[in-house]
Amino acid sequence: MENKEKRIAKAVELFKSGYNCSQSVVGAFADEFGLTEEQALKVSASFGGGIGRMRETCGAACGMFLLAGLKYGTTDPKDAAGKGENYRIVQELAERFKAENGFLKCRDLLGLDKDKKESPQPAERTAAYYSKRPCVQIVETAAKIWAEYSENNSEKPSSNE
Repeated sequence: MENKEKRIAKAVELFKSGYNCSQSVVGAFADEFGLTEEQALKVSASFGGGIGRMRETCGAACGMFLLAGLKYGTTDPKDAAGKGENYRIVQELAERFKAENGFLKCRDLLGLDKDKKESPQPAERTAAYYSKRPCVQIVETAAKIWAEYSENNSEKPSSNE
């Protein structure tokens, strides 16, 4: 329980220090998968801002999905059952995320105009940024969903039965 709370707090801390939403979620759990923090931050870097700041699937949710792949993903290209199980887990995590946040898309979470093309340049992290964006809470929620899911499903699903 205490470890879970530390992981969630670390995700929030990473986000508040300037990392994107995906990096913050993945970085908080990196060592559980034998990744250095640097590796975790690099592998998740492209998913911030709704995947490359395109405001598509929320980067914090993408972070959960990356973690699901690390924990439950298959490496056998012929393992259809394993792929299906991993996709089932991702869909379950997505449903939990939507239930908590209302949406899965970054654009919808932030209430942005669907027709406006976003600049690839990230917004400066200021007090105003944090006051008008729900991102800190969303990162916290994603880390909590993952920590609880992982804790309650500690074994890798068997796809060879």
